Amino acid sequence: MHFADRLNNVETSAIRELFKLLGKPGIISFAGGFPDSAMFDVEGIREAVNAALSEEAGAALQYGATEGYNPLREQIAVFMASKGVKDLAPEGLIVTTGSQQALDLLGKTMISPGDKVIVEGPTFLATIQCFRLYGADIVSAPIDANGVQTDKLEQLIAEHKPKFVYLIPTFGNPSGVLLSAERRKKVLEMAVKYQTLIVEDDPYGDLHFGHAPPPSLLAMSASVPGSRALLAHCGSLSKVLSPGLRLGWMIAPPALLANATMCKQFSDAHTSTFAQATAAHYLKAGRMPATLAHVRKVYSERALVMGNALRKELGDAIEFVQPQGGLFIWASLTGAGGKVSDGAELARRAIEKGVAFVPGAPFYASNPDLSTLRLSFATADVGKIEEGVGRLAQAV
Repeated sequence: MHFADRLNNVETSAIRELFKLLGKPGIISFAGGFPDSAMFDVEGIREAVNAALSEEAGAALQYGATEGYNPLREQIAVFMASKGVKDLAPEGLIVTTGSQQALDLLGKTMISPGDKVIVEGPTFLATIQCFRLYGADIVSAPIDANGVQTDKLEQLIAEHKPKFVYLIPTFGNPSGVLLSAERRKKVLEMAVKYQTLIVEDDPYGDLHFGHAPPPSLLAMSASVPGSRALLAHCGSLSKVLSPGLRLGWMIAPPALLANATMCKQFSDAHTSTFAQATAAHYLKAGRMPATLAHVRKVYSERALVMGNALRKELGDAIEFVQPQGGLFIWASLTGAGGKVSDGAELARRAIEKGVAFVPGAPFYASNPDLSTLRLSFATADVGKIEEGVGRLAQAV
């Protein structure tokens, strides 16, 4: 068979390849990027399903509008208002099949072969693959403990004149870092100065520990005239309600939403109306605040336990910034005392010791830092985290 040339730009995810090794009995996995299924609000979702079937079965089980089921769009607008986005009308967003589809729609609508796109280095691996599939020439902007380095980002925007800039400002995957309020404002000012679209991906912003993070770029755009028209914001219920519902959304300027809706029509007609009706009833019932409070408490404890265990067991062989939210610890191996300094090598050794994580190199579009690794604290309980880090120490 002669496949499309665009497939030459991508390869199978290194993370998915790693998961093939996880069938070994007794493996403790820090590799996944998903929430703990034990914390799903099953009773609340069951009630929402029953409400959808008893109150609007005909609509919930029928074909729907490509833009999304309007009761859910209304509830998402209310949800976003609670996070500082005060002027969002339901027609200002489309519902997507997870926020991953929003990224795919951005690729379809915005990227022509050879277009420059700036992402963080490191960033979400599926984003790199998605944008490359559409022919993007991806440029990496460096990050530090406070998120993307805005001085370097501005230099790259001025040099490359990208089609857009893709950022995960709040507890990014894989970095876990939080873009400071000062830098957020600078990003918005750059959008206006260079008339460059900024794509804000925000699947983790609700998973904060302790103090809430700075407002999203979307919420903050009200303070930077002209920036709202240069923003696309992608949100998701996957990390806070259920990945299985496959529900996300994109808020963007009208012309971009119109083209994204057209492209979505070609691919899936619409996101599951039944899933949308279920989520609409769930949000309307007011259960989300309690759900978020619970998952924040659990993940906060697990993050602290993992950080303490890494410092105790690996000492100066590893460096990381303790996360303030999200699902991940992003770390670097120092090689101190002659110990392993390559993340991929440690991943191979760790599997033999019965623990798995993801090496960091695949998360870079270019010039990967081979010493890096991503550890998820989301799906292992406190005891498993301590045991798993102990095994990791044996592999170093």
